[in-house]
Amino acid sequence: MSFNVTNRKVVVVGAGRSGRAAARLLRSRGADVTLTDTDASALARDTELQLAGVRMEAGAHRFELLAGADLVVLSPGVPPNQPAIEGARRAGVAVVGELELASRWLNGRVVAITGTKGKSTTTSLTAGILDEGGLEAAAGGNIGVALSEQVASSHPHTVHVVEVSSFQLESTDTFHPWIAVLLNLSSDHLDRHATEEEYAAAKARIFRNQGAGDWAVVNADDPRAVALAAGTRAQRFDFALDAPLEDGVTVAGDHIVERRHGVSRPVMPRAAVRLPGRHLLADVLAASAVGIVAGVPASAIERAVERFRGLAHALESIGEHGGVRFVNDSKATNVISARRAIESFDRGVVVIMGGRYKGGEFGDLADVVAGRVAAIVTIGEASDRIETALRHLVPVYHAASMADAVGRAFAAAPPGGVVLLAPACSSFDMFRDYADRGDAFRAAVADLMRERTSQ
Repeated sequence: MSFNVTNRKVVVVGAGRSGRAAARLLRSRGADVTLTDTDASALARDTELQLAGVRMEAGAHRFELLAGADLVVLSPGVPPNQPAIEGARRAGVAVVGELELASRWLNGRVVAITGTKGKSTTTSLTAGILDEGGLEAAAGGNIGVALSEQVASSHPHTVHVVEVSSFQLESTDTFHPWIAVLLNLSSDHLDRHATEEEYAAAKARIFRNQGAGDWAVVNADDPRAVALAAGTRAQRFDFALDAPLEDGVTVAGDHIVERRHGVSRPVMPRAAVRLPGRHLLADVLAASAVGIVAGVPASAIERAVERFRGLAHALESIGEHGGVRFVNDSKATNVISARRAIESFDRGVVVIMGGRYKGGEFGDLADVVAGRVAAIVTIGEASDRIETALRHLVPVYHAASMADAVGRAFAAAPPGGVVLLAPACSSFDMFRDYADRGDAFRAAVADLMRERTSQ
């Protein structure tokens, strides 16, 4: 179909943040919109959409509704292989994701950032670097504002810095980033993707429509990421902590440096980075590489990096009590990100892990657990799986709630130790999302501090 949606029947599946934004955008373009969700309460929350003339339908997604549409738009959280969606596709209905929808009407250029870990941190810092360099950057996508919300205010000079997940990328067709960033690649979301290969193929779509005038920024330390980007037609300007680079951003001694044809020039002192952990330093390198490609001076990149203190729920320091630090890395939703969180500390770590299992092997944490972890406290559905994998190395305690987990972890922490929330799992068995889980951790730590102080 032509992408003129005026008076066309469009069904938006999923009433989350992105789905509601897509429905508003479609109505503004004259479409006849129905928003459907299995959760009636998700539909009831947005009276503005109802007033705008968007029809609401709660319950199972009906084949008749979808097959009778001219276009079906999927929220990122909606698996595209549901029977009604597959049936609509077989009936000849165009099916796209919210990211694809928005990108077709977007003005300006797109910097798209994906990877298994580090997307939100890199996206936020990249937008800050571009802003500091005098560009008009708008951060969004899987973080903050949905891309559909940015269409109305976009213009040819806007640079949209977009965090994109595999869920968003798998339903793209024409999405075309000027700069595509692949931070890393490891097993994740196997509760949604049938295989690791399917997950990787979704990530690879970030490069699909790039040409010789575009750029690919890839983690040269990650062989899987390098392999995934091997077929790109874009110019390469990579980043690495360890791998040798001819062109890209890396660390040399006490400085972060830019390399062009093997020749280095300093970008900033390494001390300008205020974030803990090697993996967050890698995110800084990636964001700096984007800044350099976009023409931002090194002095502006350094200023933006110095000001950046990280994001909530990403190795966020909550406080200290009784000589024990509390650190919230609720965004560590898979095994590799939990590993990186643990590796940020030398010893005496008590890790709160667990939630809904989404793939990966907890046994892969054995070497970092043996060297750094004093105990593990488990929560949620994956508790038994975690205990089976790691109980031969350290004590493992089960907790019934986040408050229970924080109390048990504090009791197990040695003097000078760290209580670290690094779940290695999704949050959906007990919480709305990773932020809700991190907020629960923060509240439990605050309650613990109050109780201990009053005793």
